Amino acid sequence: MRQSKFHGRYESEGRACEHPACEEPGEFRAPGGRRSSFDGPGEYRWMCLEHVREFNAGYDWFEGMSADEIYAAQAPGAGWRTDSPAFNPTAGVDGMPRWADFADPLDAIGERAHAMRRRAAGVKQEAFARFTPMEREALTLMGLGPDADRAGVRRRYSDLVRRYHPDRNGGDRSHEAKLQRVVEAYQLLRRAEALA
Repeated sequence: MRQSKFHGRYESEGRACEHPACEEPGEFRAPGGRRSSFDGPGEYRWMCLEHVREFNAGYDWFEGMSADEIYAAQAPGAGWRTDSPAFNPTAGVDGMPRWADFADPLDAIGERAHAMRRRAAGVKQEAFARFTPMEREALTLMGLGPDADRAGVRRRYSDLVRRYHPDRNGGDRSHEAKLQRVVEAYQLLRRAEALA
């Protein structure tokens, strides 16, 4: 099947237009009964130019979807989440931030990259020994290492609040859960005795 210079036209291999009253060659494809999925491409209907235009004028890709499903399909990061071990809710036990904690793929990649750099630089769990398990989790959430001090915690808190607050994101409230976790982590760390 070779595509010609006319966009969307395929040389007919003896296919006739699937419109019941048409005998023109079926050189243009339109979505069929089964959509594309993990199992492969969907089925196509083959039609002439006139009937494929008619079909496309009335076709609704979002047909059968709820409003939430339509919104999710139109989101810029749609489709980036998968069920791999790093996205699993039980991931992150090794001190790395969990992918599932982030709504934005770029934030997830950035936080995991920082954690990997700390690990590659030889930051060991023993260095966190002066902190309680909850304080270690709060430090990791805020992207801080075991050498953090009160001033560093405060600076990082200010940076994260500016990043996630809806007023700084044009009223976008999608980062509110992350902001709440950052506030809780800061409240815990500002009272930590281990911080110098």
